[in-house]
Amino acid sequence: MEVITLAEKEAEKANAASISEITIEIGTLSGVEANAFETALAFLSTNTMLQNSRVQYILTKGDGFCPACSLHFEMNSRMDTCPRCRSFPSEVKGGDAFKVHSLLVDN
Repeated sequence: MEVITLAEKEAEKANAASISEITIEIGTLSGVEANAFETALAFLSTNTMLQNSRVQYILTKGDGFCPACSLHFEMNSRMDTCPRCRSFPSEVKGGDAFKVHSLLVDN
């Protein structure tokens, strides 16, 4: 619901009649399951400005950094260890975002 509310508020600021497209970024490590979110958004957007909008998703992979061997590596879970030395990453460098990336509105 928060995504719908945010999109409608931004569309209203632009004096838009409707939202034709919304792009949402979902990272592997964001805690949001993309398929479940897509289903929920389709259901909840009925009778909102997003009802007939095209929804695009940017799915980003997790990126970890190992301080022990200075390796950047893909993470599918926050519990993934470095594939080279099996250390836990000290920092997640990407793939943890969940945000509205862009809106395309019609006036």
